Order: sequence, then C-alpha cells, then structure tokens
Amino acid sequence: MRAQTVQTWIARHILVRRRLENVCTSYLLFLMVMTRKHSLEEAARFSGLHKSQFSKMLKAHSNIAVYTLESLSKKQAKQVAKARHKLKELPWDIAIVVDSTLQHRASLHPENAKTFNHGQGFVVGHQWTNIVLILHDMLIPLRPIPFYSQRYCRDHKLKYRTEHDLVVDYIEQLNLEDYIGAYDPRQVVVLTDSGYDNKKIQKAIAAKPWHFIIALGKTRSVKSATLALTTPKSKQWCHIAAFFRNHRWLKWQTIRITTNGTKHKRMEFRTRDTIGYLRYVGQVQLVCSEPRKRPDGRRKYLACNDMRVTARQIIINYRLRWAIELFHKTVKQHLGFEDVATSGFDSVMSHVHWVYCAYILLSMAPPGVSAGVTSLGDAQRQLQQLLAHQEKRRILQKLTQIGGVQRYTDELRQALADA
Repeated sequence: MRAQTVQTWIARHILVRRRLENVCTSYLLFLMVMTRKHSLEEAARFSGLHKSQFSKMLKAHSNIAVYTLESLSKKQAKQVAKARHKLKELPWDIAIVVDSTLQHRASLHPENAKTFNHGQGFVVGHQWTNIVLILHDMLIPLRPIPFYSQRYCRDHKLKYRTEHDLVVDYIEQLNLEDYIGAYDPRQVVVLTDSGYDNKKIQKAIAAKPWHFIIALGKTRSVKSATLALTTPKSKQWCHIAAFFRNHRWLKWQTIRITTNGTKHKRMEFRTRDTIGYLRYVGQVQLVCSEPRKRPDGRRKYLACNDMRVTARQIIINYRLRWAIELFHKTVKQHLGFEDVATSGFDSVMSHVHWVYCAYILLSMAPPGVSAGVTSLGDAQRQLQQLLAHQEKRRILQKLTQIGGVQRYTDELRQALADA
C-alpha cells in the first residue's frame, strides 16, 4: 500500500475546496497534535503558513466547518453502525446524550460573550449545547448548538430562543437515518441531566418515538399510578421529592455496578422505583437513587418512559451520560477547545467545529496511530512521533543533497528571523 502523509489522509476525509484544502488540513493537523496551546501563532509556526490565513479561514468560512463536522459525524456513525449491537447490559442500541459546556473567555468584550452562573461562581464565555451519539462504546459528536445572547440576537436581527427551545428544534429536525441508516426507534434512548427537565423536550423525544431517561428537578410534579383512583385530584400531583417521602413504604433495593475504568471498581446504589405519571408528559417509571455509602445530598430522581426496563437498567444507562463529561474534558485539555482569542463569534464557531472534527479524526486511527489505541492522548503522542520521524527524514534527505548543508542553514536562519 502506498505510503501517505497524515495531511493527505485528512484531505481525503474532509473534502473541502482546493483553494482552502491546505489551510484547513494544516489547522486540523495542528489541533490533532500535542502542544502547549492551540493558538493561531502556534498554528502558523507549526505549519509554516501565515497567521492571517488561519484567521481569514475561521472568520469567513464557518459554514465549511459546520458542513465538515456533519459529514464526518455521518461517516463515522455509518461505519460503527454496520455491526450495531445492544449497549452493555441494556435493551437499547443507540444512546443520545445532551449536555452543555461553557467556553471560558477573559472578558465580556468578545461577541456573544455572556456571564453564566455555573454553580461554582460566575463564568464569562460562550455556552455550547452538545449532542453526542454513543454506539458500541464509541462517542460521536454531532453538530453543537450555540447559545445566542439577547444582545447578539438584537445586533444581528435574530429571534431570541432559550436553550430548551433550541434543543426541542434540534430533536425534531434530527434525522438519525442520515447517520446510522434504517433503525427501530424503540432502540434509541436519550439521556439528559436535570437541566433539561422540560415538558417540551420530553414530548419532542416521545414523539420521535424514542425513549428517554431524564433526571428530574426536585420540584417536578408527578403522581402515583396506583393511588390516582383513590386520591382527590387536588392532592394527586406533588413534587418528586415529596412523592418519594410519601412513598416510604416502597422498599430500597441494592444495585451493584462495575465501572468501565481500568480498575473496574464496584459501586453500590440503593433505589426505590414505581410506575407513575409525569405531569404534561404521561406514564413513566420513577426511580429514586442514591449511593449506598454516601446518601446525604446525592439523591437523584429519574424518569424513564420505557416500561420494559428495570430500575437497574435505568441506573446503568443513566451512567452512560458521564461519557459526555469526559468528552468535554478531552476537547478542553487536549484539543484547544478554549484556546481561541478572536473577537468575532463566527471565528469562535469555526474553531469549535474544527475541534470536534479533530476529535473524530483522531478516533478514526489516522496513519501512524495504532488501531487499538483508546486514549486520545496516546493517539496524539503517536501522531507526534510520526511527524517527528518525518521531519528527521526530510532533514537527512536535504543534508545528503548537493549543497544541502548550506540550504538547511539558510532555512534555519529564515526560521529564526521569522520568530
């Protein structure tokens, strides 16, 4: 098989226009390698291109970044879905996880920056709602949802939409057949935390018709399916926390789960579950869960509209949601998700989509990266070693040519002058 460079391999996967191919592939390759900071200055130094080329590409061609991410997501999902099987110990084949993350900025001056209360103090930056597919333990990021502030919408004559409204529109328009081909909607489950406990979101999921496992807020109204006929209507609905306090006669059950990490630790939960009704949504399974050894303040209330499954399966499947938290950590630590210093939001949007493209390409085992590598950091290190070896071969080849020593000396002088 003919040897190919990593940059050529990237170009074959993203299929951008010829005049943008060099700058796009160079930026993606730069995001894929290990570096102290994924800034435009470092990208220019890494690739030999001028910084302005990357700046213009990010600012003027955000649509290309969006299209490339969608095409890569579909390509990877179709490859993985060819041998689709059940999620581990679960009745579903496909999991869709929804969660948001914040992209920190130094000040409010960048376009569309806003102050968010993230539970541990105020954070300045941009909010992105991420939707990911989980197939065969493989996480595939789909097109993220940017949150537009009221000021940004006013300046750009856009209609302001809440995050929940944007998620509802995304779910309604998402066509999974474009990603995995023909499928049974009953084999799809959507996972969210309590931040997306919203009747419109739950109805949109049920209308697909998919299943959901959603963490409920403590004040979400529910009622019992067994006591509905014997209780006055005015007293049927109550908050989920009060509901399980009033149903203390439900027995606690202990559930033991083995973690997916290298140490394979065992976790123990105790749960109560019953069939009830979620207000404005319909009949669901209600589960109260907490760690068995540390119950104080860590209780969760879950709702699932799949009546086939057990409380154990609901708990195991909800823990798959942790994969998106690891995804957020990975793109921030290894791929420069937050290393963006541009003021225009179009450039920020391009950068985020290229970061997600780099994540997918690294998981597709580029040339020089072993197919069995599971850690993105290991894949980056192998790719770095490959590029270092290529550079060594280039230097040795130049030095063996006639006048090669002088030409390489001139190249070093020019590089030092540019720095």
